[in-house]
Amino acid sequence: QVQLVESGGGLVQAGDSLRLSCAASGRTFSMDAMGWFRQAPGKEREFVASITWSGGTTYYTESVKGRFTISRDGAENTAYLQMNSLKPEDTAVYYCAASTVVSGSTSRYAYNIWGQGTQVTVSS
Repeated sequence: QVQLVESGGGLVQAGDSLRLSCAASGRTFSMDAMGWFRQAPGKEREFVASITWSGGTTYYTESVKGRFTISRDGAENTAYLQMNSLKPEDTAVYYCAASTVVSGSTSRYAYNIWGQGTQVTVSS
């Protein structure tokens, strides 16, 4: 099994930057992709970004394109989400997820391993 631990959330002002990290441990060789999702109060969990673990192909939801960058360090088994030009509407709990069955998916149902989540709050 794979375990995920997120870090890097916090309280920032609009326009600031944050970098989230997701460290994977366990059977990391079985990972096909890692992704970031977020969930704001009263809303569904939504896709933010993902990266295929072998090829590094990236996918983004439209609202974060040009502001967020997902990357991975295979040697450290860690994925990152660099978030720039943050907006109040980016406020949410951010979850790291891994898929051992599918690569390149933006659906939360394709991800079978989840971290505990980290809060990101952007004040205006």
